[in-house]
Amino acid sequence: MAYDVIVVGIGGMGSAAAWQLARRGHRVLGLERFDIPHAMGSSHGVTRIIRLPYYEDPAYVPLLQRAYALWRDLEAATGEHVLITHGSLDGGIEDGEVFNGALASARLHGLPHEVLTGAAVNARHPGYNLAPQARAVFQPQGGYVMSERAIVAHVRAAQAAGAEIHAREQVLGWDARPGGEGVVVTTDRGRYEAARLVLTAGAWMADLAPLLQGVAVPERQVLAWLQPQDPALFTPERFPVFNLEVPEGRYYGFPVVEVPGFKFGRYHHRSESMPADRMRREVDAEDEGLLRAFAGQYFPQGTGPTMALRACMFTNTPDEHFILDHHPEHRQVVLASPCSGHGYKFCSVIGGILADLASGDGTTGHAIEFLRLGRLRRAA
Repeated sequence: MAYDVIVVGIGGMGSAAAWQLARRGHRVLGLERFDIPHAMGSSHGVTRIIRLPYYEDPAYVPLLQRAYALWRDLEAATGEHVLITHGSLDGGIEDGEVFNGALASARLHGLPHEVLTGAAVNARHPGYNLAPQARAVFQPQGGYVMSERAIVAHVRAAQAAGAEIHAREQVLGWDARPGGEGVVVTTDRGRYEAARLVLTAGAWMADLAPLLQGVAVPERQVLAWLQPQDPALFTPERFPVFNLEVPEGRYYGFPVVEVPGFKFGRYHHRSESMPADRMRREVDAEDEGLLRAFAGQYFPQGTGPTMALRACMFTNTPDEHFILDHHPEHRQVVLASPCSGHGYKFCSVIGGILADLASGDGTTGHAIEFLRLGRLRRAA
């Protein structure tokens, strides 16, 4: 066969998988419908949060610890600086899921951390204006990954290891050979054969794997960059990334990095789900108003002129956990993502897991049973 593995979708996870497969000596073809990198999916906007005390489930923490090591591995291999750590804050409402889940996760895994009141956060990081009685877990290893820069670094590393990467080539479909003996992938430019196939197509996953219809659901998301009135309060050294649960919802944000403005967004922004190709990409006054209201309450020194507003996409599962598994009918096909708005930080380790699943006997040493597709099929 022409290739050992074809990877469809060269975004955060696909680019990492291409590198991990190529560096193991596999003949790899990566196919991307858009540019590399691009602003049509879920990985654009300069930065993505990385945080260790994972409130979503403590089972993610060992994966995160390996992800940190592999982000540093990518830096060593390429000379790119993609992982920046100045600390993270997880919390908000004292009896809320985010604070208590993050604290439980930190304690279970022995992560260095501090428990701070809102008043203490405000005193230490004066860009914040949390309610005095709020609670937050500060974790010094939190920070952000330079998302588009990391995709480029992974692609360059994959190419250096022998991978062939095609951009602006749309996959139209694929067929699995009987008995698990390979796949044929058809694009708008050609037809390719490989022993195995990895699908990392983000918001287009259900288009390429119909069994994910209703399981991988794209959702419109909007991010804002506002110029601070006092920029010194929003530098990476003085402004840790945040994951805050407040009465208005759950929000996340970053210091000023590379482009003007303090960046933040609301999880499940306006709860607008629609097919990826019909996603509303323009941003309107209601989007901006919703985000500005939050900033005015909790970051009043960060409410200057709007520098940018950008739409992207989440792709949500019913339980908001990832999907990492073989296709139930075709073991030579590996399904990865959607990641429900919190997956980018894991791209480096997921790349390694996908390389495990798509090579050898298809097993991995990572504990991913809670991310297998079967849990959702059983629930359905």
